[in-house]
Amino acid sequence: MFKSLIDLFDTLAPDDAFGRSRGGTPSLPLAAAVLLVEVMRADADFSGVERAAVHRGLTALFAISDDEADALTAQAERTARTASDLFAFTSPIDERWEMPQKLRLLELMWGVAYADGRLGDIERHTMWRIADLLHIPQGAYVHARMRAKAAAGIGDED
Repeated sequence: MFKSLIDLFDTLAPDDAFGRSRGGTPSLPLAAAVLLVEVMRADADFSGVERAAVHRGLTALFAISDDEADALTAQAERTARTASDLFAFTSPIDERWEMPQKLRLLELMWGVAYADGRLGDIERHTMWRIADLLHIPQGAYVHARMRAKAAAGIGDED
């Protein structure tokens, strides 16, 4: 019933494009985009391949156009630069998405982390923090990582 009320309020107070809802919390697309961008930013020398992985992740999650994904990525990068914590972005996702949706997002974040062919310590730590805030069980976390590694063509060396 509580979820139904939230959905009703969302229809009455729609998000401003991909930004914040009238209640001040980030929209789900912006929250997911910021998490993908945070994984990209965790690598000090992030590259175009990681940005492309963020873009692919957004189009896969939300079935949006390339232009919309570009705009959402740019907005997420601006938002991430000024964010003080991850909770503001994990909280709406944790509250409103079911576990399969959260696991899909986690797998796409792993895809960003592995996009350049290697996983840095800060990327690994960022992934762990986000998964913990999303209340993803350890086994599901590991399986999402393994699927993303396989998709990236990376062996078991790390």
